[in-house]
Amino acid sequence: MSISLGLSAFTQQTWDKVLSKVKKAVVFMDDRCAESLHWNGGAQKLFEAGAQNVKQFSSFEAGDAKQPKAVFVVSTLLKGRTADVVKDIIGLSSFQYCVVFTAVAHSIHLLANNASPEMESDRVFKQFEEKLCEWMGDMNYTAEVMHAPLFLAPVSPHLLIAPAFGSVFPLVSQDLDQINTSRPDKKKFGSLADLDLHSLPPELQIEIKSLVSGLNSMFDFVHVREECFAVGPTSRIIAGELANHPQAKNRRKTAQHKASVVFIDRTLDLTGAVGHHGDNLVEKILSALPELSGHNNDVMVDMLELTSLHKNEESHKIIAPGHLSQPNDPAAQALWESMLNMKHKEAVMEVRRHLVDAASKENLPIKMSLGRVTPEQLSSYIHLFKNNFKAMQNHCGTLQLSLATVQTLRSPQFTKWDSFLAFERLLLQALGDSDMPGVLKQILPMIKSKRERTDDDHCPEDLLVLLVYVYSLPGEVVLSKQLEEAELEVKKSLVQVVCNEPELSSLLQKITGCLSSSELTLDKAHIAVDKMFEILRGIMKSRAHMKQFRAVYCPGDSGTYRPLLKQVVEEIFHPDRPDPVDIEHMSAGLTDLLKTGFSMFMKVSRPHPSDHPLLILFVVGGVTLSEVRLIKDVVSSHKSAVQAIMLSSRLLKPLDIPELLFATDRLHPDIGM
Repeated sequence: MSISLGLSAFTQQTWDKVLSKVKKAVVFMDDRCAESLHWNGGAQKLFEAGAQNVKQFSSFEAGDAKQPKAVFVVSTLLKGRTADVVKDIIGLSSFQYCVVFTAVAHSIHLLANNASPEMESDRVFKQFEEKLCEWMGDMNYTAEVMHAPLFLAPVSPHLLIAPAFGSVFPLVSQDLDQINTSRPDKKKFGSLADLDLHSLPPELQIEIKSLVSGLNSMFDFVHVREECFAVGPTSRIIAGELANHPQAKNRRKTAQHKASVVFIDRTLDLTGAVGHHGDNLVEKILSALPELSGHNNDVMVDMLELTSLHKNEESHKIIAPGHLSQPNDPAAQALWESMLNMKHKEAVMEVRRHLVDAASKENLPIKMSLGRVTPEQLSSYIHLFKNNFKAMQNHCGTLQLSLATVQTLRSPQFTKWDSFLAFERLLLQALGDSDMPGVLKQILPMIKSKRERTDDDHCPEDLLVLLVYVYSLPGEVVLSKQLEEAELEVKKSLVQVVCNEPELSSLLQKITGCLSSSELTLDKAHIAVDKMFEILRGIMKSRAHMKQFRAVYCPGDSGTYRPLLKQVVEEIFHPDRPDPVDIEHMSAGLTDLLKTGFSMFMKVSRPHPSDHPLLILFVVGGVTLSEVRLIKDVVSSHKSAVQAIMLSSRLLKPLDIPELLFATDRLHPDIGM
């Protein structure tokens, strides 16, 4: 069995553990676990296993009087807010049998409770079982608590995401300042590279340990011994924790397969995350269509075209939305793989081909046409299935992916994508022709037109995306009076733009701390914008500590962007195999430390990321689908026998980055407490 198939089998096996307990039960599940299940077969799996109902994990939900059994599936610690919600649901129900699955291992529950790691193997879970019986009102009722590493979602065989860690993002210099405020002067950290796990707040320590525990379970299942590498300070902490994970030592002695795991900080190249240079259809779908409720990695597809209902607000409430994940439909899964791996135009043609095949199989009166694919043409093919329930049922997955394509091609966001791309090329050229103040002056007219309400095409979030693009591109810039003056102009205009908004978006509410535009004063807007620019200044320095990967921008006639991920992979597969300068190997104990020490005096070969037949790249903070395809192409071009698999915390679209940078508490993630 290949490792990629093994990883898919791992995700299935973890859910099988849950499925074995849901018969005749009402299931309560939090959003993160629901998103993992969504890519592993969906709620259909629960119903096929005998579940009576599936509900949101919320204090406002409960079981019916005739439902004596409940199964809770959560991604968090069984304490604090999570425990309160379980108690509330049980209090409103008549359960006599409760099963609780948590994605957080028992060892981490011990850490969160400040208990000794040597304590009885499942003591915390036993205590929670007693609480469950107490809340059900009879100590003779049945309660079970267990751990299942429900943290992965297989988007494709070579791409897995971790919805449970979708808000994990590498630390920036402002986070370092916050850590230093509580430390005496002599013990303050000089840079992010000086941080270790124990210097981080408890919530972030637990989040990192949970991620590492899940990865260890995954490697245990596929019998892999991993060498850990890191590019960036946050990745260094995670890779070091995995390299020295206490439960991994025995596995590594007997593992049949070997792998290199390279963790990479997203903040080292935010240009790739917010840029529109990607030519991937699915990436554009994710940007154009609204998110599926409670999900970071899928969208809502409007299915009204396949019905006879009139398009209005009420009809949208009647018809459930479609989505991209189709793990139970082989034909749709094949189309999905094509959409992920092909260029935009090729993918659209593939959508047409699958629609034609589906219509032919159902003997529908399809008229073939060649040439350019238009949304109108695809829509006419989709309409052939309308009112034909059997045909719709047989090809439901293909129809959902096709409708997602049509709705994206018709979306205003789709045309905006091309205008962004054109403007980004101008900025690249401007950076080659002048300097950072000159580039900011290029952006200023766009901000001013928005400030004066002459530009309805771009929202304030779009302007933030462009600013992140610009500040991540050049690397560290010498501060000058000209730069300060240019920034001041941009700040003034941006403050006015934010204050002119008739309604504050969710992101602007988080950034300004105001729920409505009436609450937002000029002073509050100034404070929020100043904080954003502090973070942007920090982003400019994110590669300052690096020797090899300092630049993602090549000055020239028009200036070019060089993706950091591509640079890392090309260095890994370099035919001369030089010792990586910025890809740091994390030692797993005394033996490796001795090897490193001896290598100063005698020839000892250091571990290299290309040593093993499997390479796993874990991008901490999210990855774009264009980057996934780019890495696949780079690996193929080297004609290497090494199998490459991508892991990440989430699939990124440009607007995610302002949220993760300016509106997320990276030091204190939500761990359910």
